[in-house]
Amino acid sequence: QVQLQESGPGLVKPSQILSLTCTVSGGSITGYNYYWSWIRQPPGKGLEWMGAISYSGSTYYSPSLESRTSISRDTSKNQFTLQLSSVTPEDTAVYYCARSPRRLYGSSWSVKSSYDYWGQGTQVTVSS
Repeated sequence: QVQLQESGPGLVKPSQILSLTCTVSGGSITGYNYYWSWIRQPPGKGLEWMGAISYSGSTYYSPSLESRTSISRDTSKNQFTLQLSSVTPEDTAVYYCARSPRRLYGSSWSVKSSYDYWGQGTQVTVSS
């Protein structure tokens, strides 16, 4: 059974960098054809895909967030990390990490059923 667990600070000040880590157990992040995403849900809004890193280390970003987003991985720890820079209160959301069993395209990145495993989510609030 694959498990994903998000970790990181729950409160970030405006203009700072939001950094979250997803620790994966029960499966390798280098497993063939798996894609590991970061997805968020602001209060009262739908899911927003932020970006992903593939089994081979390739990265993919939402065009609307690409200039502020960086995703990396540590294969020795079976973890992947999100960094979002220059945060504002609009970045307040529940942040999830998730796995898809195939390469996704366009709007399918934001579809819940595109993913077979999810973390429980972590609340991040941007406030001074």
